[in-house]
Amino acid sequence: MKKQFAVIGLGRFGISVSTELYKLGHDVLAIDINEAKVNEIINDSTHSAVGDGTDERTLRNLGITNFDHVIVAIGDDIQASMLCTLLLKDMGIESVWVKAQSYYHHKVLDKLGADKIIHPEHDMGNRIAQHLVSEKVIDYIELSDDFSIVEIAAPPHMDSKTLLDLNIRARFGITILGIKRGKDINISPMADDQIHKDDILIVIGHKNDLKRFEDSH
Repeated sequence: MKKQFAVIGLGRFGISVSTELYKLGHDVLAIDINEAKVNEIINDSTHSAVGDGTDERTLRNLGITNFDHVIVAIGDDIQASMLCTLLLKDMGIESVWVKAQSYYHHKVLDKLGADKIIHPEHDMGNRIAQHLVSEKVIDYIELSDDFSIVEIAAPPHMDSKTLLDLNIRARFGITILGIKRGKDINISPMADDQIHKDDILIVIGHKNDLKRFEDSH
């Protein structure tokens, strides 16, 4: 389903988000106070505009209230990030996602009503660390301090065995959410579904249990 997004702040993170949303077929309004940055994304967004994300009149003139989803990707100016977030929530924007610079920035954004707070450097650091310490982990998403989702290559000893045969939930306390096989993905696989040696398992669980599962290969 096609959605409408506005991205305020066109640093590396903002440009990356805008470009990817546009590639996925969504409408994207890209906004930055710097004209050069706006020109940089003109071919990778539905609309782009020079504007101050901390000015309510500017935001209203750009039609920001027509967007259900707004991403505040303002870079080093924490004060501007917070003011922009406050304005968007006061204007009734349903979903405001904000890039945070620090723990204290995060706390203030939370009190201002940000719906989702993003730490791109932290999240990417976690992913890289997981790849470094385990060759088995293909991708990693941290859900909380204790729980994660990982994509992990199915080891050879699982080849042609069903989920019932492996009894993974009972043995490790984790859940297989899906099985990727080439370009196909089996969401919520059944107990009698087989795993093949080249499959990618999408697994959710406590970090300690996921580690035990990795080490058991």
